[in-house]
Amino acid sequence: MRVSSAVLALAASAGIVDAVPTPANSGIKGFNYGAFFLNQQAKVQADFTYEFKRAKALPGTSGWTSARLYTMIQWGTKSNVISAIPAAIETNTKLLLGLWISGGTQSLTNEITALKAAISQHGTKFTNLVIGISVGSEDLYRDAAGEVGTSPKYLVDSIKKVRTALAGTALAKVPIGHVDTYDSFLNATNKAVIPAIDWLGFDGYPYWETTKANSIADATTRFYEGYNKTVKLAGSKPVWVTETGWPVTGKKNNLAVPSAANARTYWQKIACTLIKKKVNLFWYDLQESQWGTASPDFGVFGAGDLGTLSPRYSLVCVS
Repeated sequence: MRVSSAVLALAASAGIVDAVPTPANSGIKGFNYGAFFLNQQAKVQADFTYEFKRAKALPGTSGWTSARLYTMIQWGTKSNVISAIPAAIETNTKLLLGLWISGGTQSLTNEITALKAAISQHGTKFTNLVIGISVGSEDLYRDAAGEVGTSPKYLVDSIKKVRTALAGTALAKVPIGHVDTYDSFLNATNKAVIPAIDWLGFDGYPYWETTKANSIADATTRFYEGYNKTVKLAGSKPVWVTETGWPVTGKKNNLAVPSAANARTYWQKIACTLIKKKVNLFWYDLQESQWGTASPDFGVFGAGDLGTLSPRYSLVCVS
């Protein structure tokens, strides 16, 4: 049955339907959120709610209303829906969903089970918040490094399975991508993944590029060198920046020195320029050290109560 545009417009104004997300960059801003704390304790709904609310009330900046998740599964369970979903509904936080696919076929099966359960349990309150889905995260990078990752063929097959699983649901048209390092995308074998996705997620950390000059003075060159190569490789498909940041504490890594001053410089040079370009950006991260100490620690906030802490460096973008 054909439905008139007037009826759709009326439904949208009543909050019945939401606009179909687009893979195009639109200036989305958010942080990356793990499923557990450093002591392996699972985050519960109240934890995610607290984090999402803090991100929306940062001094010197605004608009950090989105969250990137790495998994749909509540930590410590087989396939229960992650408690970040009801927290996002509670706080009206947009979601870049992540499906963890490394470690065997059961991983993807469990992720799809949780994703479909979230659709069933929460309906449009959930699906209207979803701006994209990432099938995997740095799987190609880990596979090349001899760690637990996936081959490009398995990744493409996984993407097809996710599209099939979502057919006929409210998330059927949500843009699907994959997040990885730029050198992973540049690998000739891995390029087969690109036709299967709607957008590319770029993870870039000059701090970790120890084979090149990677001091804070080199950071802009290192970051945009990888980003621009990825954009060129992507062709007409948009590139989202899904992870980047500079550590506040930790060990010197080649020429890269963790410090609040350098993290501030990196924010100005990278975050602020990406915001100006309206590139979709997910910073790493809001708070890394909680119930443990991360080293290096990339968190905007240090350990402690987010509600009482101040950022460890200024988030103001100076024009």
